[in-house]
Amino acid sequence: MAKPKKTPPAGEGRHVIAVNKNARRNYEILVTVEAGIELLGCEVKSIRAGGINLKESYIRFKHNECFLVGCHISPYKFSPLKDYDPVRDRRLLFHRHEIKRLNEQVQQKGLTIVPLRAAFSPKGRCKIEVGVGRGKKLFDKREDIKAREAARDIERAMKR
Repeated sequence: MAKPKKTPPAGEGRHVIAVNKNARRNYEILVTVEAGIELLGCEVKSIRAGGINLKESYIRFKHNECFLVGCHISPYKFSPLKDYDPVRDRRLLFHRHEIKRLNEQVQQKGLTIVPLRAAFSPKGRCKIEVGVGRGKKLFDKREDIKAREAARDIERAMKR
């Protein structure tokens, strides 16, 4: 009997296209989940060329479905589409139970869902890593900066 193949953790064996740096800066990420995304053919080609920006994007629930809102995918140079909207809402492909769980977390605990990065899986599918997080206050951000600087100072001292 053949053993089932283990899928690598997010980041391993993946070709990362875009990273949302503001998400980790502004939110304390508690849980990460990977989702597929419903795209047009020309959007996939544009993403492969690096034409995606996750900076101002977020996740919204509509009619028991998840949508990526505000994600900018540049128009593909050789696309025949003339009325292309680069910031249209794109459906995220989650299992029904995942959508239900995420929606409950957002409603009950006051958490936010933000996209963290876009990557291509080894099979060539575009995936969005989504994080469930709590917004950071200004003093939380300052504490993170202090901790980062302290770790840098320790690293420099150890090199000497």
